[in-house]
Amino acid sequence: MKLPVQIRHMSEDDINLVYQGLSGHDIQKPLEYIQQCWEENEKGERVTLLAFYENELAGWGHLVFNPHYTYFVEEGIPEIQNLDVIPPLRKRGIGGLLIDALEEQAFAKSDKVGIGFGLYADYGTAQRLYVKRGYIPDGRGIMYDNVPVEPGRQVRVDDDLILFLIKSK
Repeated sequence: MKLPVQIRHMSEDDINLVYQGLSGHDIQKPLEYIQQCWEENEKGERVTLLAFYENELAGWGHLVFNPHYTYFVEEGIPEIQNLDVIPPLRKRGIGGLLIDALEEQAFAKSDKVGIGFGLYADYGTAQRLYVKRGYIPDGRGIMYDNVPVEPGRQVRVDDDLILFLIKSK
């Protein structure tokens, strides 16, 4: 059975569509961030893909070619970031289709792709999804604000406490 989902590249005309489509959900993004994403697409630094379910915005995801995580930069590994599916449309395979499309973009330029997730329960679905899709930890341990967490150090459990994973072609 084919899902009524279309995936396509973001265009400049989509800035307000994305802003409005994400508003009112727990994935709302500032308009300035969405505009910045578009500008990075124009410069070739990022690929932003939009998912539509029955012709309505269902989510988006990004592939960043110069991520903030030093190891990915040093190894030339593009990173999937900010994969969001609008909550009422989750559990329909949309996130998986977005990841498929982002991986295709990554593997056209690299033999590896990276991704990271937070370490608390809000990231539980992502944690399970990425492992099921063949992503494995990069072996560098957990990071806080992209810096390795040293044994014995206390860190805040928030969106900056991340485990990074890699998938090979």
